Amino acid sequence: MSPSFARARRKEMLLAYALLLPSLVFLAIFTYWPILRSVWFSLHDVLLGDPDIYWLGAENYLRLLDDRLFWKVLGNTAFYTLTTIPLSIAVALLLAVALDSKLRGMAIYRSAFFYPVMIPSVAAGMVWVFLYAPGYGPINEALTTLGLPRLDWLYDSQWALPAIVIMSIWKYSGYFMLILLAALKLVPSDLYEAARLDGVSGWHRLLHITIPLVSPTLYFVIIIGTLHSYQIFDYVYVMTQGGPADSTNVLTFYIYQNGFQYQDIGYASALANALLVFVLGLIGLVALTLGRKVHYLGER
Repeated sequence: MSPSFARARRKEMLLAYALLLPSLVFLAIFTYWPILRSVWFSLHDVLLGDPDIYWLGAENYLRLLDDRLFWKVLGNTAFYTLTTIPLSIAVALLLAVALDSKLRGMAIYRSAFFYPVMIPSVAAGMVWVFLYAPGYGPINEALTTLGLPRLDWLYDSQWALPAIVIMSIWKYSGYFMLILLAALKLVPSDLYEAARLDGVSGWHRLLHITIPLVSPTLYFVIIIGTLHSYQIFDYVYVMTQGGPADSTNVLTFYIYQNGFQYQDIGYASALANALLVFVLGLIGLVALTLGRKVHYLGER
């Protein structure tokens, strides 16, 4: 390697690090430092606004294991995740396939299905509070018209969490649809033409052509959907406040309750660290299972 080439190489590396530095500083200050601080707080007795901090060791984590409400909240979060992600992605994929057309006017339908994504979460939550209203809500009016019994959606512990799941599917399917639409544009059209000539049905084309060829994008959507599902807070805060009887209480809202309502920062930090571990574990499980089934174009 010549000296001039080595100098040019060093200059490129320095330029690369200089360009990365602002992002690295941002990550260090707003991501990695809060995580380390949360781990430190979880090992202490810390009350909001109290300057005195007392060492507890693993006591907050032992308390977490004995906390029945924590396990209920964890179950609620798992139910929300395991229902919202598959259903949202299934709806998004069907919408993407249906709207992947060059017909005139399709842009209007795409915009209509994407529109809920642009609505602020608090506003969307308030709209669905009205839709679910027991006495005058349009959903209950529709059920009455169909001869079905009315439901106390957000006031019934059996239906409150499914009601939030339905609203979340409506809110985020459009976002996943847009990503999948972009992936569908990369699928060679001659594959569909050959399948049609061979008499392959639309359902089998979806299963054996579309899904395998967009599997990298599906994998990406599953990952970001999983990350988002564990961050649910605003809908619970606006629509139910965790009720009734903690049936919609999820990990992020339980962290908020302990940290800011009960002012127990130490226990809230332990809960936040538990949330981080569960998310990493779930992402790892997805990577080990679905990640191996991803088909990339050009692979044999």
